[in-house]
Amino acid sequence: MMIGHGIDLQEIAAVEAAMNRHDRFVEKVLTENERGRFEQLKGRRKLEYLAGRWSAKEAFAKALGTGIGKVGFQDIEILTDDKGAPYVAKSPVRAKAWLSISHSAGFVQASVILEEVDESKHS
Repeated sequence: MMIGHGIDLQEIAAVEAAMNRHDRFVEKVLTENERGRFEQLKGRRKLEYLAGRWSAKEAFAKALGTGIGKVGFQDIEILTDDKGAPYVAKSPVRAKAWLSISHSAGFVQASVILEEVDESKHS
């Protein structure tokens, strides 16, 4: 059964401005594992990665129905699998997360669907 669906659309320039204004912005948004990947990237791709993680975490919190605040950026970790697809590696709830992140021109969009985990399959 679906728990919730969240979508976030973010202007990449706004994330860049926040990063330039606040010394610890990257540390606030990205977990240690996410920062490891972030530091490997160069130029525009680095900024897209940061904006994508921001948007995905916002979408995740919206799918929970709480928004960022009750759930923090450090409570959610978005990593990348061996095919390059993003996935939720850490979350504050036991749920299957379906995640998509898209970049186009000056925007990034993320969509998260949270689905209940069938506990009978994990007994």
